[in-house]
Amino acid sequence: MKSPMNDPNDRFNELIAALKDRGYRMTPQRLELVRVITTSEGHPSASQIYETIRNQFPTMSQATVYNTLSLLKEMNQILEIDLHDDSHYDGNRPEPHPHIICIQCNRIVDGNFDLDGNMIQRLEETSGFHIIRSQFAFYGLCPNCRSKEKASVND
Repeated sequence: MKSPMNDPNDRFNELIAALKDRGYRMTPQRLELVRVITTSEGHPSASQIYETIRNQFPTMSQATVYNTLSLLKEMNQILEIDLHDDSHYDGNRPEPHPHIICIQCNRIVDGNFDLDGNMIQRLEETSGFHIIRSQFAFYGLCPNCRSKEKASVND
């Protein structure tokens, strides 16, 4: 299994090389978006990425963020974690790995255990699908929300 988080500089260079290989221009806004997503310790949403970048680039639109994220997702360079009201992105580990999501605060944590490498192949064989992208998500209550819930029950 790969390390829980790849080196941010290596990931930054990987994403930039992948974009250049596809012929995309490296605008200052796009470079900053890639820097933000590869150095993030969490799983930011598009709006969080936009808010982080817009102070530096006030004329940048949200469409630029969404379009670049969509492009990186299509290139299998980032994972989109689809929550009910918003999507969050993992630019550190593009390979399939589990995410654990709190159903109260939407905190997202990487699951650090090996997935059965043959699972996707078996799913393809039994379903007839050609799987292009996968997402493994487990839902529950994070330790902070669990302690809040226990405290409110004890009151």
